[in-house]
Amino acid sequence: MGQGRARRTPVPAVSIPCTRGRDQQLLTRRRERDLSPGPPLRAGRSSDRWPCGSRPSSCRERPCARCRHCTASTSPSRCGITCRSGSRARHGRDSIDLDNPQENLKATQLLEGLIQELQKKADHQVGEDGFLLKIKLGHYATQLQNTYDRCPMELVRCIRHILYHEQRLVREATNSPSPASSLADAMSQKHLQINQTFEELRLVTQDTENELKKLQQTQEYFIIQYQENMRLQAQFSQLSQLGPQERMSRETTLQQKKASLEAWLHREAQTLQQYRVELAEKHQKTLQLLRKQQTTILDDELIQWKRRQQLAGNGGPPEGTLDVLQSWCEKLAEIIWQNRQQIRRAEHLCQQLPIPGPVEEMLSELNGTITDIISALVTSTFIIEKQPPQVLKTQTKFAATVRLLVGGKLNVHMNPPQVKATIISEQQAKALLKNESTRNESSGEILNNCCVMEYHQATGTLSAHFRNMSLKRIKRSDRRGAESVTEEKFTILFESQFSVGGNELVFQVKGRVPFAVPEKVLWPQLCEALNMKFKAEVQSSRGLTKENLLFLAQKLFNSSGAQLEEYSAMSVSWSQFNRENLPGWNYTFWQWFDGVMEVLKKHQKPHWNDGAILGFVNKQQAHDLLINKPDGTFLLRFSDSEIGGITIAWKFDSPDRNLWNLKPFTTRDFSIRSLADRLGDLSYLNYVFPDRPKDEVFSKYYTPVLCKAVDGYVKPQIKQVVPEFASASGDPAAGTVTYMDQAPSPAVCSQPHYNVYPQNPDSVLDPEGEFDLDDTMDVARHVEELLRRPMDTQWIPHSQS
Repeated sequence: MGQGRARRTPVPAVSIPCTRGRDQQLLTRRRERDLSPGPPLRAGRSSDRWPCGSRPSSCRERPCARCRHCTASTSPSRCGITCRSGSRARHGRDSIDLDNPQENLKATQLLEGLIQELQKKADHQVGEDGFLLKIKLGHYATQLQNTYDRCPMELVRCIRHILYHEQRLVREATNSPSPASSLADAMSQKHLQINQTFEELRLVTQDTENELKKLQQTQEYFIIQYQENMRLQAQFSQLSQLGPQERMSRETTLQQKKASLEAWLHREAQTLQQYRVELAEKHQKTLQLLRKQQTTILDDELIQWKRRQQLAGNGGPPEGTLDVLQSWCEKLAEIIWQNRQQIRRAEHLCQQLPIPGPVEEMLSELNGTITDIISALVTSTFIIEKQPPQVLKTQTKFAATVRLLVGGKLNVHMNPPQVKATIISEQQAKALLKNESTRNESSGEILNNCCVMEYHQATGTLSAHFRNMSLKRIKRSDRRGAESVTEEKFTILFESQFSVGGNELVFQVKGRVPFAVPEKVLWPQLCEALNMKFKAEVQSSRGLTKENLLFLAQKLFNSSGAQLEEYSAMSVSWSQFNRENLPGWNYTFWQWFDGVMEVLKKHQKPHWNDGAILGFVNKQQAHDLLINKPDGTFLLRFSDSEIGGITIAWKFDSPDRNLWNLKPFTTRDFSIRSLADRLGDLSYLNYVFPDRPKDEVFSKYYTPVLCKAVDGYVKPQIKQVVPEFASASGDPAAGTVTYMDQAPSPAVCSQPHYNVYPQNPDSVLDPEGEFDLDDTMDVARHVEELLRRPMDTQWIPHSQS
């Protein structure tokens, strides 16, 4: 198969076989056994399986097939390598995180350590018995290197699985309880099953290779005998030149030889035909197993990776590396190509010696099947490793990376293919999926949209990195109805042409299927997506609670249902989500939710993480929560009337009312003065709902104020004041309410108040009790500008003059 790594085979690790005596205790005595690998194994029916499928009970009195196949037992004189390997394996189990790509170096060190120990032990073998052991240990070291050099994490996973089962056997023997956490999770079990299937495919492919060689040898001998029969036939034609007596004697002998040889040829022809049919049937079974394995890898594992990639674009966890998937795809490519070459050799043998029968048709069908399999493998493993951004702007650079997972094994890199990127509309993408011609039209122009795939020898990857693409222009279609420009979808199509096997096969490949946006989704699905997006955007581990999701459901569906389960069967359309305004408001659901994420991300993330912002409650719910609380208890909620607004609701008994709502603060307001400082200014707010002292929650976020002048200047500061509550604040300047002070937040520093403007006779609370900040901020900014000027006597308070 041209260049590439040698075929990988499972390598015997080094461990100690388990034995149990009459007292059912696990013995530690080592026994010397044959180190040669045993016959291939199939998974047994026991639920407690070793990695190779043998039952652990077979280890009681002698090394089981698993020990012969996956381990090499050692005598007491050889236990040094066993102990060292065991300690290294346990070190890998304890300290290597399989999900962390950064741990690959530790796995590589583990692999190198095992190989060094095997080679060191091989060098110390002496004598006649040691000579054979030395060869086998060296062979094992080479197999370890070839098998796990590109994917050392697989070695860690294998060792971890073996140790888990060994520990379980020890616990069973000593009647000890199982640990709370299991090392062999469902994913590792599935990976082991995939690796076992690869081993089975390797063995059956080797078996058909041997059968093919046997068929070839048998056919070659048949051809020799057939030529002998033809020589005898030629001798018959020459008998007429001999005398009668000699001719009669020779004719009798030739007839006997010819009859015997023709009978043998007839029998051997039937045998050859039987060999051919049996070989074709074996190839049929191999292809069935290959197709099943390929379906598992491409339709399950690779699709799951692509799904994780999609979710990562919306705030989900990273999709992970492609190294394991590439390793599997390369094994598939290698085995598929070997079987394809075998089928072609079988076809050549049939053409060399035609024998009437069903074999020709069987081989033709096999050839078509194997071509379909390799075509599906090549086209499915051409993937977009790094997606372009979801929103593109013209004249702005963006990047993307495409990768062919089987490029190294199929020697595609020997003739480096070129990948082209074009932008197409949603309608064009749907036409491509239906194999309809789009006349090579595009919906825009991308600069630097062609790139040659490069093969990286160190990593074995074949990929193309588009680093400087730029959308020069975009061609939009006519919009229908209420569709906005932001709803029009496009996709970047990556396409290339790969030649495999010296141009034997040529494939036209395109990138993945564009995202299909459903018209409706169930509310629980939307909840999951909203929570994932919320945590990613806010960059917080505090996600949406059931109470938060219930509030969102009530808001979206304009319902008063009190249980989240009531909404589980309800679906949400795109129009409900981001096209139609919510009932009674001038914004859509997504606009409101996006505003919440924006204000939290930019200004309120610490307070959200601390649980200081209750957030998802409406005005009536806030009333119900505060009504029985002591005066000065307040909560922070997201405003219904202002996108991205946060309002303060608090309890304070007065002749007119006992519950108050401050007009919402927005991102613009928080860029002028932080939420913590604003709350610190309002000294009559004492407890964060339900009963947490305000300063305990917010004091660490108060902005310190310099108490001394710097370079002759006093730094001004805006102070939050609600005139109706000025007398309740207990400030020295309560009698003269100010809109801006030199004073810091009450909990930080107490200073004399420098009054600038007299009290405004008009109330800044609207009839519903909401404070209009905009009316006061213009005045405050003007005063702030004045305060930047040098002080003179007009700014000095009377008490100090």
